[in-house]
Amino acid sequence: MSFDSLGLSLPILRAIEDLGYTKASPIQEKAIPAIIDGKDVMAAAQTGTGKTAGFTLPLLERLSTGPRPKSNHVRALVLTPTRELAAQVHDSVEKYGIHLQTTSNVVFGGVKINPQMMKLRRGCDVLVATPGRLLDLYNQNAVKFDQLEVLVLDEADRMLDMGFIRDIKKVLALLPEKRQNLLFSATFSPEIRELARDLVNNPVEISVNPPNSTTKLVEQSIYVSDKKQKSVILAKLITQGDWQQVLVFSKTKHGANRLARFLEGQKITALPIHGNKSQGARTKALEEFKSGKIRVLVATDIAARGLDIPQLPQVVNFDLPHVSEDYVHRIGRTGRAGETGKAYSLVCSDEAKELFAIERLIGKVLDRHEMEGHKPVNPVPESKLDTRPIKPKKPKKPKVGHKDGQRSGENASGHKPANKNKRHSTKPGGGQSNNSKKRVATSLALNLSVVRNAPVLQRLVNSRFLASQITI
Repeated sequence: MSFDSLGLSLPILRAIEDLGYTKASPIQEKAIPAIIDGKDVMAAAQTGTGKTAGFTLPLLERLSTGPRPKSNHVRALVLTPTRELAAQVHDSVEKYGIHLQTTSNVVFGGVKINPQMMKLRRGCDVLVATPGRLLDLYNQNAVKFDQLEVLVLDEADRMLDMGFIRDIKKVLALLPEKRQNLLFSATFSPEIRELARDLVNNPVEISVNPPNSTTKLVEQSIYVSDKKQKSVILAKLITQGDWQQVLVFSKTKHGANRLARFLEGQKITALPIHGNKSQGARTKALEEFKSGKIRVLVATDIAARGLDIPQLPQVVNFDLPHVSEDYVHRIGRTGRAGETGKAYSLVCSDEAKELFAIERLIGKVLDRHEMEGHKPVNPVPESKLDTRPIKPKKPKKPKVGHKDGQRSGENASGHKPANKNKRHSTKPGGGQSNNSKKRVATSLALNLSVVRNAPVLQRLVNSRFLASQITI
């Protein structure tokens, strides 16, 4: 379907034509008319299917008319989980709105806040932000939401998976109740769907792919290996295949640093990108990777979210992700916008559990290969596809008598550790417990009953020390 039939105005159609696009993707065909009509939308589409344009184009169409934003006010808010994704979305907003009078801005952490506050003084039609920095700006009265019309959660599943739900709820409490809500994501797990329904009102649900499916344009395979041989095998794959651009996923920041150093030692240009890197370093690494100055970009899952790299031919999973759905997100970096791509995974025996979970999720057994001269000493068990449906995890029920933040041991009836005064106590201030005091009082009362008339003991009973311990 052409963009002309989706209800977009001429300035936006000109921008689309300038960028070389002629036909709308399936997600765009379904989402654009619904958003222009003002409906809430919850859409699931794989990375690389054009979902960013799926909400950016109709958003700009809606904002092309109406009152201009006041100082520090915004008309549309787009929340993203990472800085890279925020920058990418803002770039799309600027490109598609080049022939419009709309204004936009982007804010995220890792950089100085004062320049962002200065830019927000003019107000903007579209603000793209990460949750933490947005709340910081709001607390400093740098952004106001009285004119807000539309809220967009991009990569909504990852936003909630990364623990942003509290920040999202804080943001929602600041927004006008009357607004349009749009949730876009690569996938929606059952738990995320249930949670998302609390954030949208009677949404139009759009799904252009089966849940957690992988695109047919990506050729997937694995190389079985011992853990210590992975770096060597990766270097051989790059040199033997003459790969000029490959995105490699590491599950840890330190692992990404080590792998990049190893590849540099093998005369393969590489840079790591992860959360410990400054925003400037991350931006520079991405620019050098896109321009071809470096061949390998080693990234963690969070840092790679939102990376928009056109025609990326190869993706490598140096480590398998613990969460199976992350595999879908990872390989979605290649095979984008109709292009073909290849996804390789280096798998050792310790990762058999993760491998089987991924194969169950995507519904097929991945082809296996061995690098010549690197037969693994510890073989990876053969795969046997589990075709049983994956049941959503039930939320854990709170323990009886247990409060959030309370340690389970505080409810136990057994031995209690002694405090600094060597007295066993469950009270934070130390001292003897009530039960212990009662036992002391009972014992002393029995002994004193025999010699109640003894003058010395009677004086002791009346003393300040025993008066605080017993009752006669």
